[in-house]
Amino acid sequence: MTLAGDLRHRGAGGPKVSRRRFEADLVAGKYPPGRPPPGGVLTDTDAEVARLALEMVEAGLRAGSLAISRETVPACRACGHLTGTGDHPCRACGSTGTRARTGLHLVAEPAYGRPALDRPDIHADRHRQPDHLRRTVGDADRRLLLSRTRDHGIDLGPLGLDGLVLDPRAGLHATVLAAARRYRADTAVMTVTENAARHIAAHGRPFREHEGTRLRYALHGRLPYGPSAGLKPLYEAYRATPGAKDGFHEWFLPLFSLRVKSATRPEQLPALFKYYMRARLARPATVDAAVLESVRRSVRAGRTGWITDRRTLATVMAARATGRCRGAEAG
Repeated sequence: MTLAGDLRHRGAGGPKVSRRRFEADLVAGKYPPGRPPPGGVLTDTDAEVARLALEMVEAGLRAGSLAISRETVPACRACGHLTGTGDHPCRACGSTGTRARTGLHLVAEPAYGRPALDRPDIHADRHRQPDHLRRTVGDADRRLLLSRTRDHGIDLGPLGLDGLVLDPRAGLHATVLAAARRYRADTAVMTVTENAARHIAAHGRPFREHEGTRLRYALHGRLPYGPSAGLKPLYEAYRATPGAKDGFHEWFLPLFSLRVKSATRPEQLPALFKYYMRARLARPATVDAAVLESVRRSVRAGRTGWITDRRTLATVMAARATGRCRGAEAG
């Protein structure tokens, strides 16, 4: 499997940097300068992620849910990169010739009669479970290839699979669990769109639980990127400070996307900004501890109704301003 990041790394001009550094720079570039994510940056190029992933693979091999077996797969005739099915040029070298290649691979064994994505895998209350998504993902009744040829990733050489890495859809789950291990958490929640969950759930099934730590998906909708001309008059009308504007785009909108799983359209932004500013202007002078604890319980249970309750949101904003809201932030 070749990801967009692999292609960007190959095509990057200027002095070559390591794939690990390139990946870290891509992630860091998503955040404002001088404001890195509080939890740091962790990718499948980090040693602690690789160690955990190999632990999980070895546990799966012992349990029989994973296996190393001889498989015949389509590969590029020119460079040997695994091409998958379909009529398309090799994503590594551009060649169009393929051949069948037989060798040892890591595979996930089928779990007949079990869904690839079940209710406990979704971080949401029972009234907002995406049953349509679970039906789309289907059952875990087919063998999945988990080893790939790729520029970088979690090396499977220690398992005797030289030249192969763990499929990044599985490696992503190991990365999240490594972050949970770093903070000694028993539950890790990964925010994903429904479309992303549909593509990674089956490959991530053997990597969603390890040594008492469980990974769950929190589904979110898509947000519009870039400036919105429709907001400029509202910025002026509300005399919005840079901090207020940043809070809307960087904190509130990601939070709102957890509440509304469909795409948020640009024409919806003015109404959302008005709601956000009214809550901001209604921030209480004293934070109600009971309201804050109720929000924490909602976050732990996957409930999101508090986001569209203006009084509750105002309380959370006040708590954020005083540094009391770390456990109540959900985005």
